[in-house]
Amino acid sequence: MITPRQNLEEYFFLIIMYDALIIGGGAAGMSCALVLGSAKPKAFATNKVIGIITHQKTSHLQTALFNNVLGLAPGTTGTSILENGKKQLSNLYPHIEQIKNEKVLEVSKSDNYFEVRTNKNTYQSKIVIIAVGYTNLMTIKGLEQYIEPHPRAAIEKHRIWLKNTDHLIEKNLYVTGTLAGWRSQFSMASGSGAHVATDILTLWNGGKHTKVHDKIDI
Repeated sequence: MITPRQNLEEYFFLIIMYDALIIGGGAAGMSCALVLGSAKPKAFATNKVIGIITHQKTSHLQTALFNNVLGLAPGTTGTSILENGKKQLSNLYPHIEQIKNEKVLEVSKSDNYFEVRTNKNTYQSKIVIIAVGYTNLMTIKGLEQYIEPHPRAAIEKHRIWLKNTDHLIEKNLYVTGTLAGWRSQFSMASGSGAHVATDILTLWNGGKHTKVHDKIDI
């Protein structure tokens, strides 16, 4: 299958504009990708080009153990969720490109799109969703002006957020999860990612409030 990042020569890639590019493959990023992916049958989303940069090394899920999350079996580990989430996204919504083993270095804005530079490539997208962790070690250039102390974390932990209004940093630039100002709870991060996805679907649907549900046939 040909993906948006299609190899033409050893050092040359066909540049295709993403409609939405998610940075971060933790709870918020993967939840956002799953909801966006599930909307493909809808006319307003069927031709959208969507990608997720699944860099997860700094995700707090790496060491998490879940006993208090609705729908997850007690003892579920964050590591298993990270791995199974990528498989779930690939199996159900293979049209969403998973960009692996790349770390985002910079996000910059052009006239009508954003450029996302990693340690290996540069991508272009109309919408960018920042879904990385909320530690002060976050070093993505181009976002410094939005960084402030986290409003819902202990001061001594030096957590940060990207200042936003209802997840929107500026036009077409979103932040989700703990970096959006939410507490470090799995269900909150997942819900935040889904929230951003439905906001983007609403935008694509001409402003008509949109959500996506699967239902059991009766």
